[in-house]
Amino acid sequence: MAKDKTFYIVEESALPLVMVKVVEAKRLLESGREKTMQSAAAAVGISRSAVYKYKDLVFPFYENTHGKTVTLALGLDNVPGLLSRVLNAVADSGANILTINQNIPLNNMANVTITLEMGDCSVGELVRSLEAMEGVRGLKIIARE
Repeated sequence: MAKDKTFYIVEESALPLVMVKVVEAKRLLESGREKTMQSAAAAVGISRSAVYKYKDLVFPFYENTHGKTVTLALGLDNVPGLLSRVLNAVADSGANILTINQNIPLNNMANVTITLEMGDCSVGELVRSLEAMEGVRGLKIIARE
């Protein structure tokens, strides 16, 4: 009888550096920035064998949300066009917007909640692109289904 797998959610700082780098190598491959396992491993400074050893064992927490519904809570500066840029980034990622709720801005910041159907797009790539956007003051994944 096969042993049941046990999973843990662990903060990145508690992981050995090699596992963090394996996740980064996988991101490089998924994004197309690197074309081979060898080049991705070299780009992050680990051996190809380390990537092969751990690639099926370590994942970012949000990776299991591919093809699922995800709700994001964002804090946005009260700047004309910022919500439009956020929605364009979501659309460019391939996610489907199901609902949008925006509160009246207080202290020059608006709270926005967006529920998305992720399809085949990467939650991680979307989150990173939104976090890098000027005027986005906070972003949290608050629900997954």
